[in-house]
Amino acid sequence: MYMNKIIITKILTATWLLLFFITAVQAQVLKPATWSFETSKKQVAVGEEVELIFNARIDKDWYLYSSDFDPELGPMVTVFKFQKNPTYELVGKLVPVNPKKKYDDLWEGEYTYFTGKAQFRQKIRVLKPDLLVKGNFEYQVCTDVDGRCIPFEDDFTFTNKQINVVAAANPEARPAPNEKAGSATEQEASKNVSTSTDAANAAPDTAAALAANDTLAPGTAEGTPEAGDTIVKAIPETAPANVKDGGLWAFMLVAFGSGLVALLTPCVFPMVPMTVSFFTNSSGSRAQGIVKALVYGLSIIAIYTLIGTIVAKLFGADGANFISTHWLPNILFFLIFLVFAMSFFGMFEITLPSSWLTKVDSQADRGGWIGVFFMAFTLALVSFSCTGPIVGSILVASAGGETIRPVVGMFGFSLAFALPFTLFAVFPSWLSGLPKSGGWLNSVKVVLGFIELALALKFLSIADQVYHWGILDREVYLALWIVIFTLMGFYLLGKLKFSHDSDLKHISVPRLFFAILTFGFVVYLVPGMFGAPLNALAGYLPPQTTQDFDIGNIVRQGGGGSAVAAVGANEVCETPKYSEFLHLPHGLKGYFDLEQAKKCAAEQGKPIFIDFTGHGCVNCREMEQNVWSDPAVLKRLREEYVIAALYVDDRTELPQSEWYTSSYDNKEKTTIGKKYADYQITKFNVNAQPYYVLMDENENVLVKPIAYDLNVNNFVKFLDAGVASYKARHDQVAQK
Repeated sequence: MYMNKIIITKILTATWLLLFFITAVQAQVLKPATWSFETSKKQVAVGEEVELIFNARIDKDWYLYSSDFDPELGPMVTVFKFQKNPTYELVGKLVPVNPKKKYDDLWEGEYTYFTGKAQFRQKIRVLKPDLLVKGNFEYQVCTDVDGRCIPFEDDFTFTNKQINVVAAANPEARPAPNEKAGSATEQEASKNVSTSTDAANAAPDTAAALAANDTLAPGTAEGTPEAGDTIVKAIPETAPANVKDGGLWAFMLVAFGSGLVALLTPCVFPMVPMTVSFFTNSSGSRAQGIVKALVYGLSIIAIYTLIGTIVAKLFGADGANFISTHWLPNILFFLIFLVFAMSFFGMFEITLPSSWLTKVDSQADRGGWIGVFFMAFTLALVSFSCTGPIVGSILVASAGGETIRPVVGMFGFSLAFALPFTLFAVFPSWLSGLPKSGGWLNSVKVVLGFIELALALKFLSIADQVYHWGILDREVYLALWIVIFTLMGFYLLGKLKFSHDSDLKHISVPRLFFAILTFGFVVYLVPGMFGAPLNALAGYLPPQTTQDFDIGNIVRQGGGGSAVAAVGANEVCETPKYSEFLHLPHGLKGYFDLEQAKKCAAEQGKPIFIDFTGHGCVNCREMEQNVWSDPAVLKRLREEYVIAALYVDDRTELPQSEWYTSSYDNKEKTTIGKKYADYQITKFNVNAQPYYVLMDENENVLVKPIAYDLNVNNFVKFLDAGVASYKARHDQVAQK
């Protein structure tokens, strides 16, 4: 009896362990986002419109990338594709509902994402009773807890079982087949791929959802379309963006600082004591003078904030993507900043028509409270030649962002601009402490001109990157900045003069300190010419991949005439497939096709280092920057392994002969990304990236794979263990 209990106990223990092991293995295939589909109406007549609603529930500590950001930025944007069908047509674009926004230093740009839940809405027009809407969507979810990112692809279907389609109440009102926005003729003319029509007709349901739902968000973006599919692009959100308070406050502080700088220009500074004296001397009492000065200051704030509101309406969220990526606005902004710089240098003055000034000034002479307002308006116009470039710079900086940014920017600027007029009216004795006007005011303008000139290059750089013109690579950009700020330093030291400058017999201590800071900044920029990352300026410089000469690669790889030469000519056995658009970091050479890597590993007698990665994998880039860049790791990867970087989110289509149906999900795999995402799941039962596997040419795993881990020592031990296992395995084979 006792023996039977022992046997039963052992059986139960073994069974429990087996179940635990199976559960643990299965748990490795994660799906942190769960989708559901619904419609805005349960019944619709033929010819009427209805919204398809896509809802996602996202697990805690995970986030899902949206698509209303630049797909070239890095993270994997969400893509929806609708199969063409004569029973419906798309109306407008997919509407995202309040995605969150975040600036990422690694990607050097702003992306949108969702936590908790997300929602997509697409309006369609029903054309036939037997409604059938089918398609698929691709998306990526990530977590910062352990650095995993997982791409997914799912399908959706809407039929007349979900929507009760009834006959049209007025059949004559139905659009003719050749009048449809997505007619077959038009679709064939565009190679069977069409983009949905303009989103101006967003349904009231969507507007309500946008207003009521501040945690829901969707997205789509361009991908590689399949024949017969309609790709739907998400439009920018129409509700106020969910901006981080810190980012908005920081922008307001910058605008506030710009307002203080504007006070130090020769068009404004001399007017401070004149204006304050007018209020204190012409008013019946000191109290009345203070009140008028307060009204004067509030009027200045109101005028500039109104300007910001107008800009917000003209260039708010609806135009953000166009402004941030299209060449036309960026070239226009570049030219505007260039004109501002030339104006500050004294080449000409930007002035408004004298007739405007005369009319406004005449209103200021009316007196009373209306007169006070027009006095503020007169100040804004008269000082335009100095404040215009500063105000324009703030508005340009905010035009590509959220709707609220221009308003906040102008409020911050005008608050600083109006502050001294009010304070000096309340405390007139402070006027005696003001420095006297002089040549230093013009020096402020010239220094601002140098800064405007440097910032102008940022807009030219954006257009250059998006359209791959190649005219402003990183070292060219840095060279121009070094020259600009060197000239600014010489100007501060009095070695460079403009026509409007006064003679400088000696330099003041503050001016000397500003010169020291300027030359210090120049010295900081110089190493960037040789490949230094200059992390503090990452958001302003072109990507380091545009750098033609990076001495860091040579140093990291042991010297030699070039980074490529240092790697060694025998590292790759043949030209890697897809190397024209896929690259390894730090000058490493390897493959992006597993079969090529296996073949080369067999020839060279080396193990394979497989890097399951993705274009949109933030933590993959962190591993490359912080772990792969270590000399000990680079040495091992370069000398002891054949590298295979397998992108699970690349949408490059495979040759049709390589298409196959997966045994995991029974779906056809037609792209590089789908192929290797499927391989990772079927081979290793894992779908998260980054994921590193060490194997031999026969796909035998050498050591336990690892994922995101920024500990360099752990990664070195992992690589060493793989080499040791590979040698031991080959020694055993040789002995046999």
